[in-house]
Amino acid sequence: MAHIDRRKRNGTLRYVARYIDPGGRERSKSFTRHKDAEAYLTEIEAAKLKGTWVDPAHGRTLFRDWHDEWWSGVVNLRPSTRFRDEGYVRRYVLPRFGDLPLEAIRQREVRAWVAWLLAQGFAPATVVKAYQLLNKVMSAAVDAGMLVQSPCRNVPLPKVEHEEMRFLNPAEVAALADKIHLRYRSLVFVGAYGGLRIGELAALRRSRVDLAAGIVDVAETTIELKGRVALGPPKTRASRRKVSLPAGVVEELAEHLRAPGRPTDFVFRAPGGATLRVSNFRRNFWLPAIRAVNLDGLRIHDLRHTAVALWIAAGASPKEVAQRAGHTSVSFVLDRYGHLFPEADTALRARLDDLFRAVTEHRRNTAGQETRTAPSA
Repeated sequence: MAHIDRRKRNGTLRYVARYIDPGGRERSKSFTRHKDAEAYLTEIEAAKLKGTWVDPAHGRTLFRDWHDEWWSGVVNLRPSTRFRDEGYVRRYVLPRFGDLPLEAIRQREVRAWVAWLLAQGFAPATVVKAYQLLNKVMSAAVDAGMLVQSPCRNVPLPKVEHEEMRFLNPAEVAALADKIHLRYRSLVFVGAYGGLRIGELAALRRSRVDLAAGIVDVAETTIELKGRVALGPPKTRASRRKVSLPAGVVEELAEHLRAPGRPTDFVFRAPGGATLRVSNFRRNFWLPAIRAVNLDGLRIHDLRHTAVALWIAAGASPKEVAQRAGHTSVSFVLDRYGHLFPEADTALRARLDDLFRAVTEHRRNTAGQETRTAPSA
């Protein structure tokens, strides 16, 4: 049963709170005031009743040790995501919290850390991502019974602004394709009209191009880690898709594939036949081409944004855009590209008005006929 012992040592009176933990082991903690010992035991007994009691020894575990234990059990992460998250923790989280016991990391320390990162000039997106990773580690500690609650609660975070999207019109796409190296001419068209990510373009194999049907099968993507290129599945399950291409783009792709090659060969390769590295492609081919057509600042990913804009301009619905782009939800499409749909909404309103007016006109004509044919009194 919980109780408090009085002890005097070297002239100092101490109050030792003793209790039996859920495992049957006696625990104790010393206080200088009797009321503090009483309050402690009240909290302990309440936690035992609620089933939320946590072994105090767990809270003394260093953050870096708990992180390493937890991280080793994290599965189902893409290699690129794992590499990215490890970098965030190493650069931003461990320097501040690595040598602290879990119980010493309080909400006020987390708030101060977020404020410090912002004061150092780190981008809001970087700060939010670092915080999210800290939150995952601490929440996992709660789930594992290491802590009673996570310190990552009610922490003000900066607003993350989406990167400005840039869209090319068909004439600009054609101009860019004319200026880039001939081996990547059709890559520009497939990216701008098919919406494939650059990693998906680099991993596209000849066997997954159906020229007769005008379809490319997106089944792989390249991943660059620590200077090496690896292949993996597309970004999400929805990213595994088949995309139809306009006839003109299919013709460009057919011309590109006239060169001999095996079905397993990549459609777009680096000079010499190696797997296309995005960093080398950007430096050696992309940047010179965009400068030549006065499109400085255009990112390779903007070809994908261009494809979405062109689909919407051609009358694609949000659901069709989501399916073609490989997005998991229509809501994401509306959130990112909703401002491109006003013309589609205007066209829909016009069609609805036609329906309304057709019925109104029909009812008016019917009423007129009934008036003309009604018998006289």
